[in-house]
Amino acid sequence: MSKYLGPKCKLCRREGEKLMLKGERCSTAKCAIVKRNYPPGVHGPKGRARQSGYNLQLREKQKAKKIYNLLEKQFELSFQRAKRQKGDVGENLLKILETRLDNVIYRLCLAKSRAQARTLTNHGHFTINGKKVNIPSYTVKTGDVIKIKSASRNNKQFANLADRLKKMEIPGWLNFDPKDMSAKVLHEPLKESLEMKINTQMVVEFYSR
Repeated sequence: MSKYLGPKCKLCRREGEKLMLKGERCSTAKCAIVKRNYPPGVHGPKGRARQSGYNLQLREKQKAKKIYNLLEKQFELSFQRAKRQKGDVGENLLKILETRLDNVIYRLCLAKSRAQARTLTNHGHFTINGKKVNIPSYTVKTGDVIKIKSASRNNKQFANLADRLKKMEIPGWLNFDPKDMSAKVLHEPLKESLEMKINTQMVVEFYSR
């Protein structure tokens, strides 16, 4: 499986804002945006150059791709799928990205970041409706029940789950039962619960050139 292996903090510095790629570290003084809020590279400290319309669209697309921890082809396929659906393309895209299994694991606070959620999913720690699913791009549906496998509940990755649940807020379209270590998809993500950092109109314009 192909994935980005470079420094994650550089991705945030390139976009000029926190993308929350390293979990709790992003909320501390160690965050690269706090320490070095300028683009990476030898010309970084000089500031950000004036951007053209195309470059603004490109940067917005790159930001969305990095937030959801996807490669170029994966993101483009998600966009094409959103384009084939009825309704607003940008909103459809965010719903597709939000209902990916790896993102749902992150939203449920079962992982500190989407990258960790993807790894946990690949390692087969979760079941959906009683069946093991190890595909991060799997799309969850209304009524699906997601559980941590019994054999995985003592895994160190889930050791501080109670503390994590206090710090992070689970979106209203998901319900998590800490006693049963299971979650249920109540309905599709509503517009107000989608990722607000992303200007989807610019992403649509980028692919519509």
